[in-house]
This record gives sequence, structure tokens and C-alpha cells, in this order.
Amino acid sequence: MNPSESPAPVARPDAPEPAPKHELWPAPFVGARSVVAELTVPGSKSLTNRYLLLAALADGPCRLRSPLHSRDSRLMVEALRALGARVEEVPGNGDFGPDLVVEPAAWDATEPVTVDCGLAGTVMRFVPPVAALGRRPVTFDGDPGARVRPMGPVVDALRGLGLHVEDDGRGRLPLTVHGTGRVRGGELEIDATGSSQFVSALLLAGARFDDGLVLRHRSPDGSGRGVPSMPHVAMTVDVLRGLGVAVDDSAPDEWRVAPGPVRAFDVEIEQDLSNAGPFLAAAVVTGGRVSVPRWPERTTQGGDHWKHLLTAFGAEVELADGTFTVTGPARVAGVDLDLGEAGELAPTVAAVCAVANTPSRLRGIAHLRGHETDRLAALVAEINRLGGDAEETADGLLIRPAPLHGGTFRSYEDHRMATAGAVIGLVVPDVRVENIATTAKTLPEFPQLWADLTGPSRGA
Repeated sequence: MNPSESPAPVARPDAPEPAPKHELWPAPFVGARSVVAELTVPGSKSLTNRYLLLAALADGPCRLRSPLHSRDSRLMVEALRALGARVEEVPGNGDFGPDLVVEPAAWDATEPVTVDCGLAGTVMRFVPPVAALGRRPVTFDGDPGARVRPMGPVVDALRGLGLHVEDDGRGRLPLTVHGTGRVRGGELEIDATGSSQFVSALLLAGARFDDGLVLRHRSPDGSGRGVPSMPHVAMTVDVLRGLGVAVDDSAPDEWRVAPGPVRAFDVEIEQDLSNAGPFLAAAVVTGGRVSVPRWPERTTQGGDHWKHLLTAFGAEVELADGTFTVTGPARVAGVDLDLGEAGELAPTVAAVCAVANTPSRLRGIAHLRGHETDRLAALVAEINRLGGDAEETADGLLIRPAPLHGGTFRSYEDHRMATAGAVIGLVVPDVRVENIATTAKTLPEFPQLWADLTGPSRGA
């Protein structure tokens, strides 16, 4: 079995808990009390890292207002600095840190550099096509967990564009891109069934290719399987068009990016709607009410799917005057959901399913086996460790009602696993989440925000 397919072992009901590798965080338990709160969360990781990357390619200085400050965004900043861009923090009006001003890269340096990708898919996949525009060898490496995440489509695409890439045939990190100062561009086919990031990575750099880019997705087995998490590709296209890049996505599984400049910009980053998910789920599992002000009326973020996903559990949702409010049901119903367009939300959805009173099926998320960890195996292992009844299917999960009990909920260095454990811990006493600090990947403020959420009612 490929090592990327099963890093998370399945726990047997009678298996003892393993010794923790990290500090255990006692998940706040509210019991029968309903959570009532109003809060905002930091900026979108997906938007922050896309705009940071494009700022390094732009035709002038750029400013990101209210960006995310987290491990993933910091890794992107350091990657762009390694490529020659200047990134500075400047005072702003955001609630969670300063603004960022970016001076584009000059692309004329030739000395080798190394980029630390950590566990950030947006760094390990988005930056190599941009590095190809320079004249220096750029080596990409990351955490042990990053070394099992698939990179083959990006490597193959760069080679198809005429670049020399060293990866020792692994299709994974570490790898080195040898830039020549230009990329020809043109027509290219890739298999993006494993991640939408393979598409976005090439689209983001495509306008700077000499001939632009015509990118087509083709599933290798002829099955016609599409690109998962397509809202992320729609986000990429939307961001590019907003900066003056011509993108034609009218044909299915095909994108045409015209060559040309990336316009300098000054942009306000939306808050991260995916990261708002655990707080909204708190309203669902406790029968409470949580409101998030400044929710965008129109957005390409996958987290906007919360509007209909949470109603499937019996919750009521309302978006009024820019505030999104979720009111939880008296009893949480199980669901049958296709999460193919919102796979990043699956751990939080699965946590809600684990406390529902009827069975649930989650579909369309086979690609989660290649995320920060094998999220399907990890969710099954940790839900079952707490007495649950979960199993994997070919493309998702089955989760049946079962009496849950306290215990250790492992995170596997995965921020969304950690927050899933926190959601379950709201209504199951004595849940201990291993390594809650891993939430710093995209939401360093999570432990404090969660403590605020679960404290005395804040009268949302």
C-alpha cells in the first residue's frame, strides 16, 4: 500500500489508548447547556495564500488587509521571500494582526534556495510553478507528513512545460525545480482527481507563461472522475479575473489563461468560513445559537456550504444584514451528504454525525486520504476510540449512533482533526485532544476562541 493511503491506523474497540506524543488538551464540556455566542474568525487561508502568491507576480506593490497570520500563511510568506519578494507587516484595522505589503520578486537571482512547505498544500503545490519563472534551483521539502502527500501531477506538469525537476521518481517531496527564467506554457493535460490544488497551482502562474496556459483535466482510467473541491478552483479563477487576468473556464474540465500582467492590488481578505465551521457546529450539537458577523453575501469559499450542510442536521440558518446565524435543533439528525465540493469541511461534519441520533453517510471524499493525514482512516479511528461506530467506504464514511465516552482524540498533526475532537468534546465529557496546538496551521487563536465560546453566555 502506498504510504500516503494509510498513515492513520484504525482503532479496535478493545485496543488500549496509545501513549500520547503531544500534550493533551481537555476539551471544554458544556453538557446540557446550549452554547450562545457571537464571534468572528481570522482571514481565509485559501484567499490569503492565493493573493500572497499573486502579489509576488504582480506588476507593482500589493497590500493584503486583514490577512490570516498562521503557520500556513507564514510558510507562504517565507517561500516568497526565498524567491526574492519583499513582504512586510504594516499596521491595519484587522482584529487578528497587521496587514501585509508585498513588493514583487525580481526573478534575477541565481543562487540555490530551499523552501520549507511545512504541511501547507498551498505552498508545496502552488509555489513550484512560480519558482519555475526564476533562474535559480529551488528545493521544496516539509514536515514528515508532507512527504507522503501526492505531488506527481505538479511534477509531471512542470516537466510537460519543459522544466527540469528532480524528485528521484517519487512524485513527492523533497524535490527541486530548476528554473530558466521563463516558462513556455501552452497546452497541458493533468490528472487532478487527487486535489483541486493541482489545477489552481498551474492557473495561478499561467498568466506569466510566455504562451499562457490551456489546462485540461483527464482522469487516467477514463472514468470521467472530476476535480474534487471545485469551489477552490472557482476561487482561483475569480481571484485571477479580479486582477485583470483573462481566464476562460466555459468548457468542462478545461481552463484557458491568457498571457499578460497580474495587476497590482489592495484587497480586504474575507474571514475563513471553513474555520468558522467548528463554532457553527457547536450550535448544532448543543442546541444553541452562534452568529458570525461580516459573513460575505457572495463568496467562492467552500465554507459557504455551511448554509445548507447544517440544515441537513435539523439546524436553522439565517444570513441577515451580513450576520450568519445558526440555531441548533433539539435533537441532531443523521445526514446523507455528498461533500465532494466541500471536503475540507468533512472532519467537522463527521464530528456532528458522531453525536447524531440516526445514521449518517458522507460521500464524495475519497481524496481526503491524501490530505494532512488520511482523514477518513483518522476519523474512523478516533470516533471509534471514543466508543463510536464509524467505518470507511470507498469514497467516504458511515457513522452510526453509539454511546460515546471520554478518551484521547488524536489529531495526527492535522488542524481539522483537532477541531473535530473539540466539537465532540462539547457534549461528551472527558475528551482530551492530542496537540491542540496543531490548529496554528490555519487558526492559531482557536484555543482562546473556543474557551470564549464555551464560557458564560455572551448573548449573541
